[in-house]
Order: sequence, then structure tokens, then C-alpha cells
Amino acid sequence: MQTKNEDYNVRQSNLYIILYAVALTIVCGGILAFASQSLKPLQDANVELERKRNILATVMELKDDDDINAIYKAKVKESVLDFEGNTKEGINAVDVDLVKEYKKLPADRLLPVYEFRNEADPSKIDNVVLPTYGFGLWKDISGFLALRSDLNTIQGISLQHLGETPGLGARIVDEEIQNRYKGKSIFDGDVLKSVEMQKGEGNDYSNEQHKVDGMSGATLTAKGVNNMLMDYLSCYKNYLKKNQQNLSLNTNL
Repeated sequence: MQTKNEDYNVRQSNLYIILYAVALTIVCGGILAFASQSLKPLQDANVELERKRNILATVMELKDDDDINAIYKAKVKESVLDFEGNTKEGINAVDVDLVKEYKKLPADRLLPVYEFRNEADPSKIDNVVLPTYGFGLWKDISGFLALRSDLNTIQGISLQHLGETPGLGARIVDEEIQNRYKGKSIFDGDVLKSVEMQKGEGNDYSNEQHKVDGMSGATLTAKGVNNMLMDYLSCYKNYLKKNQQNLSLNTNL
């Protein structure tokens, strides 16, 4: 049986432990918050650098020692469009949150576009890169689709995911999968057809402009990619058709 003095000592000891834990939590939390705020500019810069790298990589091969910021500044013109293909003044592409825009009706979305202008004649577009966003099997998927100067032929594609099945749907990030889209067409005449990943794998679609081979065991992820591409290409259709018409007029002059 504890004496009053022993009981008091126990309570004092417990109080000390609680106060120590609270103080330690406050100090550690403060250190973490300070570190997070201090590192945020660097983290934001890394995120922005990765965005630029993904955009450039759809059009050109990059080396590890390339100055991404310098290349991007020299080659890419950013703008934001509305559904009709008109430029939205006063809005920077980097400030457009694709997650929020994806939740809107297509006609209400802000649409970033990244144009690779011809170095000899900046009025001409060599490539255009269009960001896309959608939903895969488990979580969100996204990507950048690059088109050649005809605004129809795919130059390259960069796909990302947040949580597709490893070894199955997660393969959309593999270069071998993404290379299947190169040289395919998104229009059939004036009709937007996009490019669809097929069910199953190991089939030859080299002679079909709107189909690519699928991924075994990842049918739902493939459907997510297909829906994402068609959804966003439909949003950019007016912009693409306007510039195709301009290209045709310039060619006939």
C-alpha cells in the first residue's frame, strides 16, 4: 500500500512525463514547421522544374546535364485558352490547377497550352503540348500530349499516375508503352478520333492510326487513359482546328 508521499511522487512523475511529452511535441512541431517553410521555395522550384522537363520530354530528348529552365525559356510559349480556343489574358499556365479544372464542365475549363515556336519564324508552331487529366483504375492519372506542326500527328506523350497497380496499370509511365503513341493521328479528316489503347497485349496496330497495343491485365487503366485523352482533346479541338485552318491558309499562299 502506497504512502501519501509515494502517491505524491508518482503523480509528480506522471505530470513530468506528460509535460515533457507536450513540450517535446511543441518543439519538434515547431522545428518541422520551420523546416517545411524554409524548404518550400526549393520544393516549389523542383516541382516547376519537373513540369518543364515533362513538357520538353514529349518533344525532344533531354540529357541529365541539360539546363531545363534555359531550354524551356528559349523554346516554349505558354498561354491559357478557353473552350472556344481563345486566349485568356492575365492568367499564367503554371497557375492553372488541373485537378480543379477537371471537376468543371469541359466548356468551363481553363486550358493551358505550350507551343514550341519555330526559331527562324516564331509565328509558326513546330509542336504543341497539351496537358491532360483523368481517372485511372484507383486514382488520378495525368499526362502531356505533344503534337507535330500539323496539329494532328502525335510527337510524344508523357503519362503519370498516382496509384495504379504495380506491373499492370502502372506501366503507363514506361517509355515502351508511351512510344506506342508516336506517329499516331488524333483526327480522321475533320473528325476527332483520338487514339485508343486496346484490350490485351501483343497485337500489331502499326497500320491503324487511332489504335495502340494495350497492357495485359490493365484494361481499366487503359480505359482511363482513353477517356482522359478524348476528354481533353475535345476541349482543345477548337484551338487545334483554328490553327490547322491558319496552317492551311499559309501553305496555300
